[in-house]
Formats: sequence, structure tokens, C-alpha cells
Amino acid sequence: MSTEIADVATARSIRNPVLTGFHPDPSILRVDDDYYLATSTFEWYPGVRVHHSKDLVHWQALGGIVTERRLLDLRGCGDSNGIWAPDLTYHDGLFHLVYSDVASFASGYWDAQNFLTTAPAITGPWSDPVRLHSHGFDAALFHDDDGTTWLLAMSADWRPGRDRFGGIEIQQYDRARGQLVGKPRIIFTGTEVGLTEGPHIYRHDGWYWLVTAEGGTSWEHQVTVARSRDLFGPYEVDPAGPLLTSVGRPDLTLQKAGHGSLVRTPQGDWYLAHLVGRPYTPLGNCVLGRETALQKVDWSPGGWPTIPGGVPADEIAAPDLPAHPWPDEPATDDFDAPELATWWSTLRRPATDDWIDLRSRPSHLRVHGGQSPVGLQTPSLVARRVGATRCSLETVVEFEPGDHRHLAGITGYYNTQNWHYLYLTRADDERVVLELLSCDSGRRTAYPQHTVDTGDAGRVGLRVSFDGPALRFAYDLGDGWQQVPVELDATILSDEHAAQIIDGEPAAWGFTGSLLGLWVQDIGGDGRYADFDHATYLEH
Repeated sequence: MSTEIADVATARSIRNPVLTGFHPDPSILRVDDDYYLATSTFEWYPGVRVHHSKDLVHWQALGGIVTERRLLDLRGCGDSNGIWAPDLTYHDGLFHLVYSDVASFASGYWDAQNFLTTAPAITGPWSDPVRLHSHGFDAALFHDDDGTTWLLAMSADWRPGRDRFGGIEIQQYDRARGQLVGKPRIIFTGTEVGLTEGPHIYRHDGWYWLVTAEGGTSWEHQVTVARSRDLFGPYEVDPAGPLLTSVGRPDLTLQKAGHGSLVRTPQGDWYLAHLVGRPYTPLGNCVLGRETALQKVDWSPGGWPTIPGGVPADEIAAPDLPAHPWPDEPATDDFDAPELATWWSTLRRPATDDWIDLRSRPSHLRVHGGQSPVGLQTPSLVARRVGATRCSLETVVEFEPGDHRHLAGITGYYNTQNWHYLYLTRADDERVVLELLSCDSGRRTAYPQHTVDTGDAGRVGLRVSFDGPALRFAYDLGDGWQQVPVELDATILSDEHAAQIIDGEPAAWGFTGSLLGLWVQDIGGDGRYADFDHATYLEH
């Protein structure tokens, strides 16, 4: 079968998840013949990751929208804080992006500042952000047929004894003046499932359709649909129950189904983009994090939207659109481009030339060392999402550590409290050595018995591999690959493991999924850097 014929055949079905790995809270948008998916990024730059498709089958990463500190400053951002649930719309020739910067989740105080930025093209340039309200997160815009624009959000209530998810709030946004006007009002308080969030409104068949997420973003997640003839309600909930959920079906591949948004093709077909998770064991840890899937929506005249069985399917029919595959992402990044490729992300600070250098040494990524693994202001971690249960990242590094404060290597990373790290450093006896260190819920474990003297090896190969629940490291000092003889627990790099509830209050959340990264520390502030010759990512 020719490649062209194979591509046409592939385009007749959509295999889920369409975005694997850390891609939660999808906002889907069609502009003419182009489809876009925007997803949450939390403490990672570039913020609001965007993918592009022509056929809803093949998706190409465009990188992120929030690339500069003028749009968002993540210095000091806690784990799983930062950008939650972006919303992408298009109106009057402009892309509109609303995003929440959540600073806290302690004791019911989210401190969720919402912003709006616009651009004439998905690639920008994006305007300086407009500060909206901080009433709650998951803010989204609705552009009504009469030309008005409205801001939706969950309405947070911090008061003890109250429902922290106080309902869905709406307030008019004056696009000409660039500000909210009028009083906000609650239009929907949700169902008995509770935790009502993630609102989107659509006009269809003479109704206003309110799509929300309920049940929390884990196993009890669902997509709830309500409708009204009036924008401000009252909204009637679909009597048939949720549009989509995985609740009660641990046999399904796709769990946590919820947080959805709708899109309509030019031919009138509807699809729901939504969040899912794929645990390694039934209701177990989701090392890949929360991912994005698509479902076909049937919508009869005068009726409610439905999805077959109300559950997420692994494979669905694709729309009748010409197949449009994109060039394959290269396995190896030789760092020949002047900027980081779209598959890389950086932790808590954008990839600026004060610490990321792709020019001083051609075909090398120079990373100037940053803070310790728990530093929240200037860490130096360049990472990419884990997209498969079996995958690896391999690199070659050159590094001249001066002492124990200087480290450079490769990591399987979740957050500041959960990671595995193989790194070069200098021992007290002046040898340059490879050491292994793990952190599980903030408790570090060293493996001094596996320390390796690198001798006079100026270039050291490093590899980290995910093999289902196991994580392994290997190294090459110039005479072939050697396995570090210890099998580490990959499942600590998961949303479930990272989440901590103490006395009924969230002490930590886990929202991101695991990453593979190149990490450099200069804890003493001595000006140390490491050169990475290439990075090869493979899914096995």
C-alpha cells in the first residue's frame, strides 16, 4: 500500500488520545478549514500549548502562545499552579485567548488571576494581556450572535462551610474598551455531582448550550450539558445524564473523561475534545498525565447531544475531510535551529538567551545552570512530555563541574518533589563522577554504590528510559552503553502520586504528567554551564 493511500485510510478514523502525554483541559476551535487545540501548561513555558490540524486526525505542535514574561511571569510558581484551562476563540478577525494563572489552592483560596490576549493569527503577535477578574478559574469567552462578548468562569467561594465551586458566573466583556462591564451573575450551580467548572457556551438549534466539567478531574470526572432559551438561564440539565464519563467503567482504556469543548465541521458534524487519563493498572497511576481525546457527537434536531454509550471510545470515525498528515517529528534534535523546537518546554522561566544558548556553539544546546531541584525562581530544566508507556531520551553532554554544587544530566521528572536524576558532578577528591539521585514526595534517596568515575571522558552519553512502571538510566563513556544497575519506580512520576490531601485539604495537586529532560544546576551561582550535543527521543 502506498504512503498516500495509507494516509487516506488512516484519516477515516481518529485514534485516541489524539494528543498523548501532558495535554489536559483541551479547548478546540475551528477557523475556516483549520482546527486548533489549546491545552493547559501549569508551571511550564511556553504557556498554553497549541496543536493544529486540517482533518482532526493528524495534529502538529505549534508550540505555545505565552512565550514571554509580559504575558505571564511564572517565577515562584508552585507545582501544578500557573496556567489552568485556557480558552481559545475567534471573533472579528482576531484569535482570543483567555487563561487563568492560579497562584494557590490552599484552604480554598485559589488566587486565580484571569487574562485575555488577542492576535490576528494563531502564531501571533499576541497583544499585551488584559487583566480580567480573579473570581475563579477556567475562564472562557462566549461571543453571542448579537455581537456581545461574555466571560464565563467558575465562581470560587473561599468561605468555610460553603461550596468552593459556587457555580458558573457570567459577565459582559466590552471588546472596544477592553474591560468587563456590568455585574457578574451566577447562571448555573451544577448538578449533585458537584465541582462544577470548565464552562463553555454554544448557540445551536435556538438554544444556548452550557457545557461544564463536573466531579473533579480524576476518576469521577464527567461532561455535563444544560440548555436554556435565554443566555442567563434558567438552564435545564440533560435528563439522560452526563454527555460523557468513565465513572463505573474501570475496564475502559480511557479514564477520567471530562472537561470538554465542542467543535463543528463545515459539513455539520460535531466533535467533543475532552480530557482523559490512561492508568497503568485499573484506577492506578497515570504516568502519562491527563491527555486529549476526541469523540463524535450526534445531535438530532430539537434533541440533546449524545455520544455512543456516553463513554470515551479508543477509536472513532473521522469527519469526511481530506487527509492532511504532517511531516514526522524528527527523532533527533541536533540543536541546529536558533530557537528550541516546539516539543521542548522550560520550567518556570521562558527560554531566553540569558540561560538558553543555541548560538555560541553550533549544533549544541548550552544550558547555564540554575537553582536546585526545589528552586521556584530560576531552574534550568529543558524537557519534553512523555508520550508513551515505553520511551527514552538520549543525549551527549560535556560539562566541567567545579564542585558538588555543579550538576548536569538527564532526568525523569514530575515536579519539585518527584523525580529521578542521573548527573555529572565533582566529588571531594576532584574526580568527575556520575551520581544517581531520586526524590519521592520530597524524600531524597542517593545511590552511592552506583557512582561511576568518568575518568578522562570529555563527552558522556546519558539515557533515561520509561518501560511501563520501571525507569532506568544508562551511560556511555566512549566504550559503549552501560546500564545503571537499579530499576526505579516510574509511577511516582504521576498525577496520583503527586497529589496530597492532609486533613481534607489539598497540600499538593498533580496535574501535569511526567517529562524527560536535560537538567543543569549551578547552586553556587558560579557561572557553570553544560553543552548538550543532541537529544534523541524514541517511543518503543
